[in-house]
Amino acid sequence: MLVPLSLLLLGLVVTSAMVLPLAYLGIRAVGIGGGLLTFLSSARILDALLNTAILTVVVTALSALIAIPTAFVTVRTDIPARRFWSLALALPLSIPSFVGSFAILGALAPRGGLLQILLSSFGVDRLPSIYGWPGTILALTLFTYPYMFLTTRAGLWGIDPAIEEAASTLGYGHRETFLRVTLPHIYPSITTGALLVAFYTLSDFGTPSLMRFNSLTRMIYLEYQSAFDRSGAAVLGLLLVVQVVAILFLEHRARNRASYYSVGPGSKRVASTIRLGRWRWPALIFSAGIAIPGLILPLGVMFYWLINGVFAGEYFQPFLEMASNTVYVSSLALLIIPAALPIALLAARFRGRVSGTLESLTYVGFAMPGIVVALSLVSFGANYATVLYQSMGLLIFAYAILFMPLAVGTLRSSLLSINPQMEDAARSLGLGQIRVLAKITLPLARPGLLTAAALVMLTTMKELPATLLLAPIGFRTLATQVWSNTNDAFFAQAAVPAIILVVISALLVTIIISQERPRERSGTS
Repeated sequence: MLVPLSLLLLGLVVTSAMVLPLAYLGIRAVGIGGGLLTFLSSARILDALLNTAILTVVVTALSALIAIPTAFVTVRTDIPARRFWSLALALPLSIPSFVGSFAILGALAPRGGLLQILLSSFGVDRLPSIYGWPGTILALTLFTYPYMFLTTRAGLWGIDPAIEEAASTLGYGHRETFLRVTLPHIYPSITTGALLVAFYTLSDFGTPSLMRFNSLTRMIYLEYQSAFDRSGAAVLGLLLVVQVVAILFLEHRARNRASYYSVGPGSKRVASTIRLGRWRWPALIFSAGIAIPGLILPLGVMFYWLINGVFAGEYFQPFLEMASNTVYVSSLALLIIPAALPIALLAARFRGRVSGTLESLTYVGFAMPGIVVALSLVSFGANYATVLYQSMGLLIFAYAILFMPLAVGTLRSSLLSINPQMEDAARSLGLGQIRVLAKITLPLARPGLLTAAALVMLTTMKELPATLLLAPIGFRTLATQVWSNTNDAFFAQAAVPAIILVVISALLVTIIISQERPRERSGTS
């Protein structure tokens, strides 16, 4: 099928803007000159490179083991209070990773953690160390698996139940139907979530720093802080880009070339609810076992800090303006959704080298540390676009570079579940491309659109480096205030904006999940 020129041009414009930080890294990296090989061959660089690769694989695998079963049981089964678990299992995404890591350390630190204090009466003076690999893997898994959880849920909502019903008529049980029919059809959604988890793990700085884990992102920040010449940090940033390219290459090779859409007329029914029977309680225990450390533990530590501050007589400054700023800037970030749509359409409907390359380029920014993207735009704004320097427009542009894959990947997987024959039929009736998009494609892709909007808003709310460096003077969000207070060890003061951030995110996710209610009722049996 011939790619519409207008769609291709829109995709080129968006991706050209997304790769701007690459130009900054390239210019900076050139400054290292002939010392490049010596720099790259040092033991600490090689150790960080290997650590980052292993960490990414482990966190992504663990996230899949959590996200796929929990998404399935909260969408398709009669697990008790499944709406509650849908919300509880998605909400860890609203907790900034550095806040969650602080909370985990506050609860499980070898000395002085809440658990060690509770066990001290039993003679326990020191717990096993959580620093290094254990704490880093635990924190990143708990606060990134919701990416895959939400995209997998969107994929499950997009499946035509007639496909699974046909498998039942062939004698397949629930287990065989899931493995042979459902799982292959939600593969695009799973891989989208896996990419987001992997790239977040690559780019995160807060957790490796707090857990004393030697990763590339931690070394990048140390290079930026300790060296006047930032060429070394730029080279490390390019190493992250190389890892992104490697992951995208492997994902492209492994991607199933089959069609994922239904072959029927596109029924809007949903699958009947699966009765778990004696498996209801194991499913409930598994969901609770994830939600408690991922959500209840961080919130418990925050409230502990807050209560201690109240009894200590601390004065808590008002946070209404910061909460308003957070909602305002995350709402503006929804402009990313229409910008991502052309690339998602190209990737889903016009597969080929060009569309695949454009889609892959959007993932580069998400895997870069926020400080790299922010500094590249600071340089761009100060030297070439002074009118945009420290403006809201430049901040939203940074969010677009960082979070475009959240929208592109989710929209692509949702579009892949829609039978293109329905769009072809609409065109044969005389509808133009725009009307087909508005009347056929977007309504059918509603779960993916809602998930993309939720991911963009939630991630924008907790973004730190880009907001600190690019926001207009005096513009503070809840995330920047949490960082400021925790950095100064004012934990009680940090607890208030952190709790407000989670509450706002909870309201957002509740609205998103409430959109599914009519669909769920119509399909329950």
